[in-house]
Amino acid sequence: MNITNSVYALIGGFLLDLLLGDPHTPWHPACIIGKYICGYEKILRKTLLKGEHNEKKELRAGGYLVILVILTAVMVPWIILMAAYSLHPYLGLAAEIIMCYAVLATRSLKTESMKVYNALKEEGLEEGRKAVSMIVGRDTERLDEKGVVKAAVETIAENFSDGVAAPMFYMMLGGTLAGYFYKAVNTMDSMVGYKNDKYLYFGRAAAHLDDIVNYIPARLSAFLMIGASFIMKLDYRNAWKIFYRDRHNHASPNSAQTEAVAAGALDVMLAGDAYYFGQLYHKKTIGDDIRPVEINDIRVINKLMYVSAWIACIIMAVLKWLFITWI
Repeated sequence: MNITNSVYALIGGFLLDLLLGDPHTPWHPACIIGKYICGYEKILRKTLLKGEHNEKKELRAGGYLVILVILTAVMVPWIILMAAYSLHPYLGLAAEIIMCYAVLATRSLKTESMKVYNALKEEGLEEGRKAVSMIVGRDTERLDEKGVVKAAVETIAENFSDGVAAPMFYMMLGGTLAGYFYKAVNTMDSMVGYKNDKYLYFGRAAAHLDDIVNYIPARLSAFLMIGASFIMKLDYRNAWKIFYRDRHNHASPNSAQTEAVAAGALDVMLAGDAYYFGQLYHKKTIGDDIRPVEINDIRVINKLMYVSAWIACIIMAVLKWLFITWI
């Protein structure tokens, strides 16, 4: 593998993502990594836990899960890339571009959130609730129109980091395989990083590692969005103000970073109380209620996310190129 190709792969993968969006196929990295997680979890629960609920054993098994999933998620793409490059350099580059494309989610974020926008515009609140339920974890049956819009805006803001900037950041640092390392960690957190009886201890290693690997990308994503809000002539001063003030208003150390920027740039209030599995959870708000949220905010936050993604791609590619020229 040629290290210079990682720059072309990052740019090419991003352009493919903008053009095609997520491939809805069982061969998508998230689906494959999800199968690794399910398979290893079954093995570990059967061999190590044996039906027991033991804190130390569950913590140990969860640590093994993290190691096994990361090794598999990185080794399989490495084998594929090595095989492709051994056949022909251009075939290897093509494979690397496709792999980079597969871990990015820029267009799919817009596509899925615009389904919420279109549902609210054309079919009403009930269809809007159904559409937003596909992209958020909270209960949506009680949401009014503003609640549906807020949920969509929050999801786009938070997932800009997880689905766009963070994978780019790790591909800048370590190439395509580092992108798959990140994807493995992020997918594990989404599948086992819950604070319930089943995963409180078993999923702790995955959840903590996800917090660690997202620490820098989440904050970088916030600065990218502030820059994009300036370019778009949104309220970038308020974006900075709310980011500085409310960036820790979330149980996760990373989620509120980009949500705070979005709230400030749009001059709206996000977050607050929400229902999960029928239970009300009291959560801090993010931003000031300068104006009420409106349906068009979904379009605006998507534009902000796209501009931020372009800035991220350019910066990461330049940094990668500079790194290559210095070594």
